[in-house]
Amino acid sequence: MKAITLLGSTGSIGTQTLDIVAQYPDRFRLVGLAAGRNVAMLAQQIRQFRPEIAAICEEDKLPELKEALADLDPQPILLAGEAGVIEVARYGDAESVVTGIVGCAGLLPTIAAIEAGKDIALANKETLIAGGPIVIPLVEKHGVKLLPADSEHSAIFQCLQGVPPGGLRRILLTASGGAFRDWPVEKLAEVKVADALKHPNWSMGRKITVDSATLMNKGLEVIEAHYLFGLDYDNIDIVIHPQSIIHSLIELQDTSVLAQLGWPDMRLPLLYALSWPERIYTDWERLDLVKAGSLTFREPDHQKYPCMELAYAVGRAGGSMPAVLNAANEQAVALFLEEKIGFLDIPRLIERVCDRHQSDHRTNPSLEDIIAADKWARQEVLEASTMMEERMISVR
Repeated sequence: MKAITLLGSTGSIGTQTLDIVAQYPDRFRLVGLAAGRNVAMLAQQIRQFRPEIAAICEEDKLPELKEALADLDPQPILLAGEAGVIEVARYGDAESVVTGIVGCAGLLPTIAAIEAGKDIALANKETLIAGGPIVIPLVEKHGVKLLPADSEHSAIFQCLQGVPPGGLRRILLTASGGAFRDWPVEKLAEVKVADALKHPNWSMGRKITVDSATLMNKGLEVIEAHYLFGLDYDNIDIVIHPQSIIHSLIELQDTSVLAQLGWPDMRLPLLYALSWPERIYTDWERLDLVKAGSLTFREPDHQKYPCMELAYAVGRAGGSMPAVLNAANEQAVALFLEEKIGFLDIPRLIERVCDRHQSDHRTNPSLEDIIAADKWARQEVLEASTMMEERMISVR
């Protein structure tokens, strides 16, 4: 039985991970839970799975959580705030930590888990994008495994099983195309929040669904793939695959191409990250190629998806620049979801902030440099968006 800790337990990744733990109680034991702000759901999860320790990120929610669990016996250790989440990440005998916290907030807890010698089931792409220059050396130093738990990188990892060193030639990341894959470019100026949240294939959180609509999610995955698999950016490509049946492909040195297929279901990559190198039998719906029908592909529209090219440029720049890209994107998407900026303002703000960072770019950043760059980029987006709003008012 593998002991695991779950960070981000009330989000999409977290609830699906707990579905796996509930389905395989003889395989997995839950040591710790951490969540953002949903007290009711976290309390229910603690009652069901009985972890030894739990934390809620919003500190003012701790009294409410304690009250909700006052009758529970035995009582788990209950903590709050970033420090509480970090303590959960490194606590006890958990062998593997599933990092399902959205955004750069997952970086410090992931580092704490690595330093505590725990394997990482990585469902938080921002950890490597912002912190790759720090995280990868730490993984090597502490001898832990970094196993991808999102669908695309899991697909690549699965295809690589048995491939000899040096055998990988190219990675092909598949993208659904998001909510606007069939919209003309001219119509994007009219996009509302509700439009961007209508993902055609996947059920995900609000932020990642918007990232899918801008294709920033795929640009971020390119940077993550560079860190995970060691390929140059020239050898990592994106292809639009509307059906989301092929989750990604690899090309080998002899031009053979291997792909991993399955219904759109995040439980499969999560299960593989937790059970690797084993394959656990499931009773989930099996892939029926006849039912799936045609599998189609097309080149991404660079005019429609400027975030994708921006991510490639930032990835090649390396250093602290990806941390700025990631933070600027998180802040810009948050403003869009609050209806404070338009959809097309997202890439404009990100590009502006990345351009401004060039004078302070660190090629070999420390953790402190990355945290500072993250904080600076968020503030720059807020200031730039305020200036844009003031200009719009003056024009009116």
